[in-house]
Amino acid sequence: MADVPVTARVEQVYREDSRRILATLIRLLGDFDLAEEALHEAFFVAVERWQRDGVPDNPRAWLVSTGRFKAIDVLRRRAVFNASRPMLIAQLEALEQADWSDEDVEDDRLRLIFTCCHPALAADAQVPLTLREVCDLTTEEIARAFLCAPTTIAQRIVRAKAKIRDAKIPYQVPTLTELPERLDSVLRVIYLVFNEGYSASVGTELTREELTREAIRLPRGGGG
Repeated sequence: MADVPVTARVEQVYREDSRRILATLIRLLGDFDLAEEALHEAFFVAVERWQRDGVPDNPRAWLVSTGRFKAIDVLRRRAVFNASRPMLIAQLEALEQADWSDEDVEDDRLRLIFTCCHPALAADAQVPLTLREVCDLTTEEIARAFLCAPTTIAQRIVRAKAKIRDAKIPYQVPTLTELPERLDSVLRVIYLVFNEGYSASVGTELTREELTREAIRLPRGGGG
């Protein structure tokens, strides 16, 4: 990897690992939108920092750590208006890097899949939310799969994320007795991701290999 340009390496890490990193940030921060903001900030910093210091030995852990610090900065700015923020900031600052080991990152992705497919969420929002947050499909791509307007899909996703936050839906893998009520949604996600990869609805390529690989990884919890 030493001769690969830094920008290309950052792009590669984004393609291969961004959704895993997002899943861990969601666990640490408890907020989808804040986690997404922290994710993009971390990759932005990586372009400059890796150019100067070199690519870290564990890019995923570096990006999670950087995203955490960026989120702390955001929360400090918001703390002026929200009395609950200082407590969350203190919790984030107390975290150790062991809280986002490679094994944890993979487990977090599995947790995110099942959280997005939680039965407390509207049935028509579970699959779109998973496709967006876990698989990084665009709202337009998801809308085509559901034969509806992108604005409709966007609204469903926003409402589902708000429901997870407000209802404090646990970020965890379900027990065996809870699994059946989520399995249909998870299987549909895998089917739609594979279908988009096998017969791409956007772009100049007939297939999207990264999505077919993703569909194969998902049943194994997102592992490589």
